[in-house]
Amino acid sequence: MAAVPRPDDDLVTCEPRGAVRWVTLNRPRAFNALSEGLLARLQDELDRIGAEPDARVVVIAGSGPAFCAGHDLREMRAAPSEDYYRRLFAQCSRMMMTIQRMPQPVIARVHGIATAAGCQLVAMCDLAVAADDARFAVSGVNLGLFCSTPSVPLSRNLTRKAALQMLLTGDFIDAQQALREGLVNQVVPVADLDGAVLALAQKIVAKPRAAVTAGKGLFYRQLEMGIEAAYQLAGQTMACNMMDPATLEGVQAFIEKRKPNW
Repeated sequence: MAAVPRPDDDLVTCEPRGAVRWVTLNRPRAFNALSEGLLARLQDELDRIGAEPDARVVVIAGSGPAFCAGHDLREMRAAPSEDYYRRLFAQCSRMMMTIQRMPQPVIARVHGIATAAGCQLVAMCDLAVAADDARFAVSGVNLGLFCSTPSVPLSRNLTRKAALQMLLTGDFIDAQQALREGLVNQVVPVADLDGAVLALAQKIVAKPRAAVTAGKGLFYRQLEMGIEAAYQLAGQTMACNMMDPATLEGVQAFIEKRKPNW
């Protein structure tokens, strides 16, 4: 007997595109606000994809007119208690950290608005490509709520003063300013967004899996270390990476002035 679909099964969709997994937040009428159900479904998808050997890159996109408007404030206001809010923010933080810890690079495909936890989601993704109509804000302060959890990745993407200005004013920045400040890697016309995201993903897919996986893990671990410990870890990582058959083939191909046979 076929499994009975759950009501929240379509809150997140996942489409394989070759070695790329295209994950879409699917609450368009709510601007893809991160309800508890959507967070749970996104966590499930990321956990599943992280263990999938054929998945090389993950794209996170939003359906409808926006990327993500942050937490679902109506749901949050329905039954307020400190315990509930602690659980909710812990659930969200776990999902955000999953993005950083999973072996595949994760690319945010951003259009429309990315606000509060939606902006946080962009900042937590390893890379981000934005449409030229995209706008970004951490606007909780306008409601009397400092965007504390979004401040964590935001302050690790932007300069301190740029991040704090966004956090203290709640003002929007446009896609070009997000590019200048380091929140996104690339800005393209809306019509070219999918193509630009897939082109970036395919560049990564073309590289050996071992190098990409080891490199992503090393990148985030060394950021939290002192420089001497970071160099030690980087050296160990490179030594292990050098022994991978794909790396040995890549070096040999360079010596022989030919394309590597991966």
